Amino acid sequence: MSIIFHQARIINPAQNLDTTGSIRISDSGRIETIVTGNDPLPPQDTDRVIDMNGKLLVPGLFDMHCHFREPGQEYKETLETGSRAAVAGGFTGVALMPNTKPVIDNPQGVAYIRQTAMELPIDIEVISAMTKESRGETLAPFGKLFASGVKAVSDDGTAIQNSQIMRLAFEYAANFNLLFIQHCEDTSLTSGGVMNEGEYSAMMGLKGIPDVAEAITLSRDLLLIDYLRKHKLSPPLTAPRYHVAHISTRSALDLVRKARKEGMAITCEVTPHHFTLTEEALFKAEHKGNFIMKPPLCSLDNHAAILEAIVDGTIDAIATDHAPHAEHEKQCPPDQASFGIIGLETAVGLTFSELVHTGRISVNRAIEMLSVNPRRIMDIEPVLFEPQRAANFTLIDPDATWTWKSEHIKSKAKNSPFIGRTMKGKAIGICHKGKLLGLD
Repeated sequence: MSIIFHQARIINPAQNLDTTGSIRISDSGRIETIVTGNDPLPPQDTDRVIDMNGKLLVPGLFDMHCHFREPGQEYKETLETGSRAAVAGGFTGVALMPNTKPVIDNPQGVAYIRQTAMELPIDIEVISAMTKESRGETLAPFGKLFASGVKAVSDDGTAIQNSQIMRLAFEYAANFNLLFIQHCEDTSLTSGGVMNEGEYSAMMGLKGIPDVAEAITLSRDLLLIDYLRKHKLSPPLTAPRYHVAHISTRSALDLVRKARKEGMAITCEVTPHHFTLTEEALFKAEHKGNFIMKPPLCSLDNHAAILEAIVDGTIDAIATDHAPHAEHEKQCPPDQASFGIIGLETAVGLTFSELVHTGRISVNRAIEMLSVNPRRIMDIEPVLFEPQRAANFTLIDPDATWTWKSEHIKSKAKNSPFIGRTMKGKAIGICHKGKLLGLD
C-alpha cells in the first residue's frame, strides 16, 4: 500500500525548497512521485491518502546530542524507550553521547550500540569518548573508532582539563577528520556548583557556577587549534572541526564569532531549555530538581545573547541534550540533584513557541537548525526529496496548541521543567524506514 501525503507544505532547506504539493511513498518506503501546486496525486484503490491541509512535511529531524543511558543505567532510559521519545518528538535520528557505564570509548562499545539499535525505528549515530573512560588522561583509539564508523568524539559531561592532552587529541584527530564536540567547562571553577553564580544563587544559598568557565575552556581550545594551524598542521592534514555543545553564554558566543572570522571550522548548538528558561525559573520553581542542568540556566543577559545568536546565525543547531534521570535523582534537595532534563518530546513545541511564533526566526530556519545543520555538522548524508530516495520525513502541525502532561511522556524518565506547559507547534508523526509512525 502506497501512502500519499496530500497538500502538504513541503520544506527542505537543503534544497531551497518551500512549496505546497503532494508526495507518494511506495510500500517499500521510497519516494515515488512529487508534485507541486494544488493538483492532487490521483490515488489508486489501495493507496492511503493523508490530507495534510498545509501542515509541514520536512526532512526528518536529527538530534545530535542525546543520552539514552544504555548500557549500564537502563533504570533511567534504554535505547528502546529513548527511541520512543524521539519518535514522539518528531526525530528520525539521534547521536548518542558516550557517557554510559561502561563509557563508549572503543569499537566494541560502538558495535554494541549499533547491534542493539538495529531494529529501532530511528537512525542512531554513536559518538565516542575523546579519552579512555572520559577521564581526560589517555586518548581513546581514534583510528580504530574511525574505522568502525565513528564520526565524532566527545567527553561530554566534562572537558579535558589538561591542555597537553587536548593538544594531542587535536593532532591525532587531524588524521581522521573527526568532529570534536566539546562540553566547555573549566572544572576548577565549577566544582561543587549547582546553578548559575549570581544574585539568585546567593539568595538560595547554593554554590554557583561562574559563566566564565565556559569561555575559558573554549578560549583555550581555540588558541590551541590556531597554534596548530600555524605551526603543526598543514595539508594534507588540517585542523579538526570543532563543535561547542549546549553553548550558553555571551562570552562564548563572541569567541565563536571571532574564530569564524579567522577561518576556523567551528560550529555550536543550543538547547531548547537554554533559549526558553533563565535562572529565575529555578528560583521560582517549587520542585527545583528539574531545573538543575549543566550548563546551568543562565542570566537574563546570557539568555538575550542566545536569542541574538539564534537570529543572526551564530548558533547552527538546536540539540536537546536529552538527559533522563530516575525520580529519586531529581526529587531531592537541589544541591543533590543530578544534572540534566529530558528534551526530545518538547523540542519542536518550544522551538515553534519561543522562536517561530514570536517572529524571531522563520519556519525554514527552524527546520535548518533541527534537521539540516545537525546532519551537516555530523557529516551525515543530507535528506533529499527526490524520486527513488528513501522517505525520511517529519510531519509538523505548526499551529497545534497542546499541553504536555506527565501521562503523555514516552521516555522512561519524567525529569522535565516543561510538564504542564502549553505550546504551539507539534510534531505529529514521522515517515522513516518504510514506516509511518505517530500519525493518528
